[in-house]
Amino acid sequence: MKKILLLSAIFAMMPMAFGFTSTEAISDDIITAVVQDVTDEQEATGFTQELKKRFIEGGPGFMGIVLVCLILGLAISIERIIYLNLSTTDNKKLVENIEAAIKIGGVEAAKDVCLNTKGPVASIFTQGLERLDEGVESAEKAVVAYGGVQMGQLEKNVSWISLFIALAPMLGFMGTVIGMIQAFDKIEAAGDMQPSLVAGGIKVALLTTVFGLIVAIILQVFYNYIIGKIDSIVNSMEDASISLVDILVEHKNTV
Repeated sequence: MKKILLLSAIFAMMPMAFGFTSTEAISDDIITAVVQDVTDEQEATGFTQELKKRFIEGGPGFMGIVLVCLILGLAISIERIIYLNLSTTDNKKLVENIEAAIKIGGVEAAKDVCLNTKGPVASIFTQGLERLDEGVESAEKAVVAYGGVQMGQLEKNVSWISLFIALAPMLGFMGTVIGMIQAFDKIEAAGDMQPSLVAGGIKVALLTTVFGLIVAIILQVFYNYIIGKIDSIVNSMEDASISLVDILVEHKNTV
């Protein structure tokens, strides 16, 4: 806010330095932009303050647990996204390099290509090439078995995200139910149905549900992205594995 007002003052002083009136020098676009920036900053500050206020009104009990679900869910989601992005490789290029290496230097050259390449597909190919001496069928079984291991690594901790997605709204609903019970307890103790007596309790109860749903929605977006990324990598792994088996069969037939 202070920076924007300072800029406005500078723009206002510039026309005087050049001998113009402020009306002549400062265009309506600049004034509109400054006003819009001030309005946007006020709205952002107001939203943040309102969010803090509502969170505090919801109570530290259930709201704190819902917040923990959000923090843990986001931490796992970010870790999985980073891991999956690092696991994504150009499998088509890898298959082409292995095929060229086998034709030029044999299986050992293909192993070197795999060892110098990062990602789950290269690790799977290494296991298949290691067992090529036992036959193509043994190599294919090794590729399939180690592919399952790599798939498990890709899906690691994803179940925790789905747990937090289910847990956050349930905790919110539980807080709502408990808040409603407390509100009816106040009615029973007072012996009179006054809106002001129970309005606060009902509002607090509904806030826990709102925040629980917000947490679930945020984590659901991350969860769907992670699942889609895993499916894409797995499909790419399967296609590359089929291509490797074809290369190994061709290599055995030519030897």
